[in-house]
Formats: sequence, C-alpha cells, structure tokens
Amino acid sequence: MTSSLEQLLPGTQRALLHRIATAQADGRSPALVAAVQRQGQAVWNGSRTCVDGHGPDAETQFRIGSLTKTFTAVLVLRLRDEGLLDLADPLEKHLSGTGAGEVTIHQLLCHSAGFGAESPAPWWERTPGSLRPELADVLGDQTRMHLPGRRHHYSNPGYTVLGALIEAVRGASWAQVLRSELLEPLGMHRTGPQPEAPHAGGWAVHPWADAMLPEPAEDLGLMAPAGQLWSTTADLLRFAAFLAEGDDRVLCAASVDEMKEPSAPPEAGDWEGSYGLGLQLVRRNGRTLIGHTGSLPGFLATLWFCAEEDVAAVVFANVTSGPLIGEVAAELVDIVAEAEPRIPEPWRPLPEVDAELLALTGPWYWGTRTNILRLNPDRGLELRTIRDGGRGARFTARPDGTWIGLDGYYAGETLRIVRNEDGSVNHLDLGSFVFTREPYDPAAAIPGGVDENGWRGLGG
Repeated sequence: MTSSLEQLLPGTQRALLHRIATAQADGRSPALVAAVQRQGQAVWNGSRTCVDGHGPDAETQFRIGSLTKTFTAVLVLRLRDEGLLDLADPLEKHLSGTGAGEVTIHQLLCHSAGFGAESPAPWWERTPGSLRPELADVLGDQTRMHLPGRRHHYSNPGYTVLGALIEAVRGASWAQVLRSELLEPLGMHRTGPQPEAPHAGGWAVHPWADAMLPEPAEDLGLMAPAGQLWSTTADLLRFAAFLAEGDDRVLCAASVDEMKEPSAPPEAGDWEGSYGLGLQLVRRNGRTLIGHTGSLPGFLATLWFCAEEDVAAVVFANVTSGPLIGEVAAELVDIVAEAEPRIPEPWRPLPEVDAELLALTGPWYWGTRTNILRLNPDRGLELRTIRDGGRGARFTARPDGTWIGLDGYYAGETLRIVRNEDGSVNHLDLGSFVFTREPYDPAAAIPGGVDENGWRGLGG
C-alpha cells in the first residue's frame, strides 16, 4: 500500500496558515510569506499581508540578510575541495594586507577569528557600501575583540574578508562566482545581489503605533558576502534540498556534512545552539535544525532544515523587527513533523552479503563491556554499546584494510582487524582498545594479560 506525499493534509495546512497568520498579526509585519518542503518536494506555501489581494507568493523576492553567509561559506569550501586552499591556512597566505593574516580560514567560517561583530560607524546596514571602499574601512582599527580560536563571536566583517578571499583566489567578483558556481547550477534564478520585480519593500513599524516608515535598501559593497542577497521561498527551498544531500555540481555531500558539524564553542549559556561552517545548528524539541537566520533593516528571513524529519521551512517578513520568524520557521517544521510523521522507507535486505564482513558482526567485549558490531546497508560497520549513552561510532573501509571512525567518540580513530596466523580473527584494535569475542579472552592480546586462574566466585 502506498500513499501520495505530494500534499499535506487539510488540517496540517490550516495549522501552518494559522501559525503564519498569528505571526503576521502579532508581529505587525506588512507582509509575511512562508513555505515548507518535505522529502525534497515543496508541499505548502502561504502568505499574509496588510494589503488585500497583494499577498507575496513563492516567487516574490525578499532580502535575506545573513543567510547570505551560508552561500559564501559554500564558495569557500569549493575552493578547498579544488585544492586551492586549506581551511587551516592562515589568511595571509591567500589575502595580504588585512592586519589579521594569522587567523585561519576555518576560524573565519565559524566566527571564532575574534573579529568584531560590526564594521566601524556609520551603521553599515543602512548606508551605502561606497563609504567602505577598502577592507581597512570594514575592519577598522580594532581588528580583533578576542583571541583567535577561543570563542564563537559572530562577525559580519569576518565574512566580508571571506568574500575578498574568494575574489583573490578566483580572480572574479564574489557576485560573479556566486552566480556561476552556485546559483545557476542549483536553478536559483530568482536569487541575487539586487532586487528584481516582483519584490517586497522593506518597512519599519512604529513600536507604539500602527504606523510604517520605509527602510532604505542599500548596496552593501564589500559587506555583500555577509548579507546582500535577495531571494524567494521557492529558491531557498532549492537551497535547503542542497543542504540536505549536497550536489556534486556545487559541493559534494561529504563537504556539506562538514559544514553541519559544530566548529566553534557555543556562547556562554547557550547549550542548545552552536555554529558550523556558515550554518547555525539548533537543538530543539528533540530535533536538530540546520540553516541560518537573517535580517537587514526592513527584512527578516529564516531557513531551517530538519534532517531527522526531512522537512524544511522558510519564512520571510518585510519588517525591521516584530515577528520572531526564527521561532516561526521552527514551529512550521514541528507542525509537519508532528501532524504527519515521516514514513520510513521499507526495510530491504542487502543486495549481496559479504561473508567476511558478516562474520565480524555480533557481540564484542571491551573488557567486560558488551558492544554490538553491525553491518550497515552502505557496507560500513557500526559499533555500539548495548547500553544507551555508551561510546560508539560508524566506520567506513579504507583501501589498506583498516576502518576509519566517522562520528561519535571514535571519529577519526582507526579500527584494525587483528588476525591469527591461520587468518582467523583474534581481536579488534580500536585506538589501542582491544575488543574480544569473550570478556577478557585469554587467547587475545589483552594489555596487562589475563590471570591464569580465570574467572572465580567469592570463595575462589
């Protein structure tokens, strides 16, 4: 029996509409537009507006602010994957004259380079980029607020520097590289540095009266890689699909997964959120959300993707402050996940079974602690303790016959299959830990040896 997943149930659609209607009304936003994607397919769009008959749709552009940073990070990872730079490289190796050349590219990506949060006055978001024609004008005299690598401190100038790095390595403008290497391959034709009709206008709403004031929409110049882009909900759902699985035309899945790994210490008191490489990571209601929030005067934007549920949500508002759209987007994910839980794929046996790998599966003991080794559908191995919360990891094979840990406690550690002279398996060696088929098997090379009298009772 199968069922169509192309449409959400009427009750789910009404709950989504109710949530954004409440956000638009309570947040007093001139317009608010949202969209939801499930399993790579757009399944819902909705909007609310103060002007009857002029609600924005999935192709209406809004400014997305700091969501731009994720796009910039993707371009940097492309340079790394092509061998043109290493994330551990000091900035000075590729871009001189910044006054902060010892910080690494990795630190800039995850906001741990110690740079200040903003550029010197005047307020860069409401003034033209022509006021800051050089990197020195963006960085100012106080290049760093903190020691590099010691803490996460969000920095808009840091991503301006990454944009300059891209231009220096590619020999083309950030906007040109973005268009040819990311936007066009992903079919994001309604995303770009400048607005194209139809697009929303940005507004400020008086805090104590229902009155509006238009906000300027400046070209940010050198600051563009930190927050310039305009986009649509349809385009950002395409980007969410890319963040879910990668796309070899832009960035492979392994590199996209690397972006999703926590890469900087969380801010003090914030144990529910962290930052990867150009991506915010939030743990909420038992789910992990990846994506980014964004704001510029007159606009708010959020994209969240939940891998566990394979649901993405995008929310835009054309107001400087008011609706908490980061929370709204997260709640849209919750609504779909809870009302229509993800239907798992049918279980299927392996297409073929490797007898040698199959013989490795089952219980293994580290001392007296019981672990289970499983063979996964991708021909990888997975080692877990029987008790929840114990050490474990997934492993993938290497050409030399060893295995490398992919996650958990043993990420990056080497698993070796140690054999007897006749080829039979004696034990597993995992980062110097010996795993045996029996607890403290005397036939295995147990560090410290095994008492020759063996196991005993109280009287023994």
